[in-house]
Amino acid sequence: MAYNFGMSPQSSSGPVNPLFASTQWSMIIAAREGADAAMASLCATYWRPLYVYVRRQGRSIDDAQDLTQGFFSHLLEKNSLRHVDPSLGRFRSFLLASLRNFLAGEWRRQHASRRSGGALVISLEDMTRAENGIAAGGTDSQTPEQIYERHWALALLERTITRLGTEFESAGKRDIFEHLKPFLPGEHEGTPYSQVAARLGINEVTVRVAVHRMRARFQDLLRDEVARTLPDPDDSRAIMGELRYLLSVL
Repeated sequence: MAYNFGMSPQSSSGPVNPLFASTQWSMIIAAREGADAAMASLCATYWRPLYVYVRRQGRSIDDAQDLTQGFFSHLLEKNSLRHVDPSLGRFRSFLLASLRNFLAGEWRRQHASRRSGGALVISLEDMTRAENGIAAGGTDSQTPEQIYERHWALALLERTITRLGTEFESAGKRDIFEHLKPFLPGEHEGTPYSQVAARLGINEVTVRVAVHRMRARFQDLLRDEVARTLPDPDDSRAIMGELRYLLSVL
């Protein structure tokens, strides 16, 4: 998978302008103070990299599902977040360190959610589907940590594409988005611009301009997603470094 979005300080569209009111760290702090919806939102986005990490540790599917559910249930407990400090580093590093501590403590023995009862933070259907992507998540020579970071990067890309699609839909342009989305990674080797133009009833130049603008907007949204996982969402240098690293692991 080759992504080239022109990620360089010179090509940046300017200072990050967060489109969401909260960073991931502030959502964690909100969850610590009792805002369960904040943590639920984070679970929905970032459970998959953690689940894959547990699987690559050699756990069975059933154990990995129970452990991942148990870990997020543990985070939802107010006391488990009392020592959270955003200055400690990247959000992805915080989550992985927290998961390792959770696994080492064998907290699951007493508290993991079971299929026979208990509220599920993540649906079993979603977790089952995650198995389909594990084989594509890296090679056997990669460590669980490397696989985790690859899936973290994929989760960021998926979240960014979802946000971009939502913007198009809000503007009444969902059909246009679906036709242009294959061009996001770069030049599309399948359907040519002329064919897309014919399907949309516009000329080829208009399609090319629309793709250029879509890529630029995707870059802005991706920068915002990355910024929200860092201790300082306004640190442009840190954002660029994190972007380069995450795109490299793909």
